[in-house]
Formats: sequence, structure tokens, C-alpha cells
Amino acid sequence: MKRVFLVVLDSVGIGELPDAADYGDLGSHTLYAASTSQYFHMPNMKKLGLFHIDGVKEKFPEIANTTFDGAIARLAESSKGKDTTTGHWEIAGIISEKPFPTYPKGFPEEVIREFEEKTGRKVICNLPYSGTEVIKDYGREHMETGALIVYTSADSVFQIAAHEEIVPIKELYRYCEIAREILQGEHGVGRVIARPFIGSYPDFKRTANRHDYSLLPSRTMLDQMKEAGLEVLGVGKINDIFAGKGITDTVRTKDNAEGIEKLIERTKRDFEGICFVNLVDFDMVYGHRNDIDGYAQALSYFDEQLPRILEELRPEDILIITADHGCDPSTPSTDHSREYVPFVAYGDLIKSGVNVGTRKTFADIAATILDYFEVKPEIAGTSFLKEIRKK
Repeated sequence: MKRVFLVVLDSVGIGELPDAADYGDLGSHTLYAASTSQYFHMPNMKKLGLFHIDGVKEKFPEIANTTFDGAIARLAESSKGKDTTTGHWEIAGIISEKPFPTYPKGFPEEVIREFEEKTGRKVICNLPYSGTEVIKDYGREHMETGALIVYTSADSVFQIAAHEEIVPIKELYRYCEIAREILQGEHGVGRVIARPFIGSYPDFKRTANRHDYSLLPSRTMLDQMKEAGLEVLGVGKINDIFAGKGITDTVRTKDNAEGIEKLIERTKRDFEGICFVNLVDFDMVYGHRNDIDGYAQALSYFDEQLPRILEELRPEDILIITADHGCDPSTPSTDHSREYVPFVAYGDLIKSGVNVGTRKTFADIAATILDYFEVKPEIAGTSFLKEIRKK
């Protein structure tokens, strides 16, 4: 029974891409930035080979002449962009030639007007904003007037923040569905995101009831696996990112800790196919807030839990650990960064100490996974299964 556990450490980039300057991200290296914290400790990922990857080993000279147990690679992003949707879609075999639209000056009047008409509520803010700052600055007005806080970021997102006592969760989700219907074509942002919060001014706090509404992707690895009769288990926001397309089973999570527990639960389940996991705290809680120590602690926590995952792997299982973009917490920017991402694979069938260098696209992951399940890839990417699999 073949199983692949594909874990995305959201935003754990490993160094600037050649075109990083075009995105304002020169010098970004998320993993190295986190390693400058006293709380950074990843001996288990070190053993699997994370620090031997090109672009990482140069930052950690102490690993020279040491061995590792996994198969590794550095993956470049071929798509235009540096956001969650673009990154995950490329991991699943879609290369986005055109970036999703962004709105550095806020959304155009016609979009906001149509949204107000269809929801029956006024909009306030309509600017790029930090998620924690926007509720601090607009939360009181929202509670007094019932107007919806609409904001964006450097990413292609239309975010709606509302207090759970003013706008019930189901109603906020309905507003997001309305926005998703409006935001198509020219204004087809990657995601519409519900951002509920609680509390009273000035101590508002976002809740775990976030919900993402993505555009519908074209054909992906997930669709091919599902059509082949294989299981596609989503953990965390995977189902949201792919708008449910190609997913056979899903569970939402409130944080990394719960995501890891749900992953471990699924290692104990009999199924043939893939378990696709997103651990979002690195990005959402720490990267966007430039919290180096918090980012380091989150990485160290994952590393501490990794043996629990490894001990559940069966003879035909493959564990793949990767990322979708960067979010360097040490740079002035609080936005995502245009970076390479790691590829670390481990399992009884995987060669030890193999470094396949730098790959041209994240989509090579999708092609490699489909190759393992003997499904002919009908997506972007090139399989490198033969290079990492034991004979």
C-alpha cells in the first residue's frame, strides 16, 4: 500500500531566487533568518539533510563532511508570484505564467460598490494592511457601524475582517462567497479570506475561524490521483487552496500543533494515495509579524515532533517536506519573499545522502509523486523519482 505524506512548511524559504530583486526581496533567506535565534534547534531535519541543500549548506558550514539520511533538492519557482496559492498550485503541477492581480492602492471603486450592494453593508479601509493592525485601527468603527473591514496585502488577496458578535461566522463566509463570485477575470485574486476576530477595543484578537476561498485551479496532480482511484487527504488549508478540487477527505486545523496531530492520525490510517499537509503558523503567525524568535520556536517544535511522524512510516511510505515561498522575518518587509524552497524526502524506499541539486520548478514534486503511483503525469514538472529511489 503506497502512501505519500507531503508536508508544506508554509513560507520556509531557503534563499533568494535569481529574480528576487524584481519582487523587492534581495537578501531574503527565511531559514537562515530563523536560525539566528537562540531558540532555533533542528537536529532531526539536519539528520534528514535540510542543511545540506544548495544555498543552505553555505550558511551552515558546520555541516561540512557530515552525512544525512534523506534525499534532498533545492526547488525554484517557475510561476510568477510569491503567494500561497501560486506556490501550492505549482507544487501540484500548475505553472502560473501570469501573476494574480494585486492592489497596492486598494480595490477599484466598481468592485467595492458591487460588493456593498450585494452584501448590504458598507466597506471601510480598502487598503493594504497588516491583519493585526487593521482590526486595531478599524475594529471600533466596524463595531459601531457594522461596516465590513476590507483590506489586502502585497499578495493577491481580498480579506474581510469582522467581529464575530457583529457578523456571525456563517454570514461572514457568505460575504466571502459573494466576493469570490465578483472577483473573477480581470480582478480574479488568488484568494478571498474571511478574517473573524473577537474582543473589545483596543484588545481585538483574530480567531481560528479563518476560511480561504481560492480560484478554481486547472488540472493538478490531485485531480489525476483522484481519477486514478487514489485517496487525496487534505490537512489544514489544503482544501481551501484548491477549492476542494481533487480532494477526497479534508480536515481543518487551528495551528501547527493540531496540524501535526492530524498528520500523525493519518499515518495510522490505511489508505493508498497522498496526505497533503499545510502547516501555516510559520507564515501567518510569525513571518508576517517579523517575529524571528517565534519563527525559530515553531521550526524547533516541528523538528521535535518529527520523530513521531517518522516512526509511523510504513515500508512503502514516502515523507516529503517542502515549502511554498519565503517570508523572511528579518527583513523590513512583512510580506512573502521570492525564494527557493527545500525538498527533503525520506522513507525505506528513498536513497540516503542523495542531493539532486537545483530543480527548475516546484512542479517536479507533482511529477515525482505521480510517477511513484505509476500515473502518467499530465501536468507540468519532470519526475526525478529514479534519482532518489532505491533500485
